[in-house]
Amino acid sequence: KLCEGILNILEKDTKTSCQLACLEALRILSRDKKVLVPVTTKRNMQILMKLAKLDTVEDPLERVSEFPVIVEALKCLCNIIFNSSVAQKLSLELNLAAMLCNLLQKCKDRQLVDDIKCFDLRLLFLLSLLHTDIRAQLRQELQGVQVLTQALESSLSVRWTEEYKAAEDRDRPPLSLQETDCAIEALKALFNVTLDSWNVHSKNESHQFRYMAAILRHCLLTTGPTEEKTEELH
Repeated sequence: KLCEGILNILEKDTKTSCQLACLEALRILSRDKKVLVPVTTKRNMQILMKLAKLDTVEDPLERVSEFPVIVEALKCLCNIIFNSSVAQKLSLELNLAAMLCNLLQKCKDRQLVDDIKCFDLRLLFLLSLLHTDIRAQLRQELQGVQVLTQALESSLSVRWTEEYKAAEDRDRPPLSLQETDCAIEALKALFNVTLDSWNVHSKNESHQFRYMAAILRHCLLTTGPTEEKTEELH
């Protein structure tokens, strides 16, 4: 009942501070599988997707004041999808993976969106891990390898000297914690999407995998903010 009450409030046009408080409470509650059973519905998923700006294809990310709400809504969706097989099935019906790829594209060349990008990538990782049909959709329909590779490239700030050769800068400072976390989530999602890609058929796929290999090499030469984060990245 508490979760339903929170979602009823979130469905209304409430203040950002109220939305944030409700989402933070829901994120904590959504760790409990028993709590999720009655609230994992199409309507409730759509409420959270709207707050995460996943229902708008064209609208850019402009209002910085909304960014914390977007992040919290994505965190709630991560918990719900991880803990609920019903939510995993609804994700395919609601075309969630396509919306996440679209949001990821909106984060391109934007400031202050690292947290949005990170939890978008984490949600793509969970979907590609827990639902084989979504994994196939990402690979075949949504150009998931390209989208995720570009997200990884952006997180690592790769500079190119040749088509498949990244610049090596020995004096480059370590990645920030946010950059490292984004790169790690992109790598995890890429692993799932390319898991069944042992047989490359087209010229475009060949280019994509050579491009990805060059970025992965660069990743191995990159350090994170701590020794533990560097190890996790590698």
